[in-house]
Amino acid sequence: MRSLAIAAALLLAVWGLHHMRKAGEPVWVHPVETGRGPARILRFYASAGAVAPGQMVQLCYAVENARSVRISPLFRALYPSSSYCLDVAPEHTTHFTLMAEGFDGTVAARSFTLPVQTVPVAMPVRALSVAGM
Repeated sequence: MRSLAIAAALLLAVWGLHHMRKAGEPVWVHPVETGRGPARILRFYASAGAVAPGQMVQLCYAVENARSVRISPLFRALYPSSSYCLDVAPEHTTHFTLMAEGFDGTVAARSFTLPVQTVPVAMPVRALSVAGM
């Protein structure tokens, strides 16, 4: 009976936290060190050096002391995390910028360009006849 009461209390607490947040405010799901000091970007990279148009690739990042994280040109807020990857499929060469805002108001930024290259089409090879030689 005691376990049921604890489970009900936890469920009620999670429900209350969910409904107390402001509309449009991101939901916190990834635990991150919230120590003192400025936001730091530990890693920001793509899982491939170059891709074909529309090919899926992962953008990965790691930050610390960050209150919020954004990757441009994705135009959406992401979660501060010590290790996180998301899938993207760029249609053309894209310059990605990661910005992490710290709890102290500082902003750290790091960027890279992901080349999107068309794959060369292989020309059909004609068979050579040795009968006429």
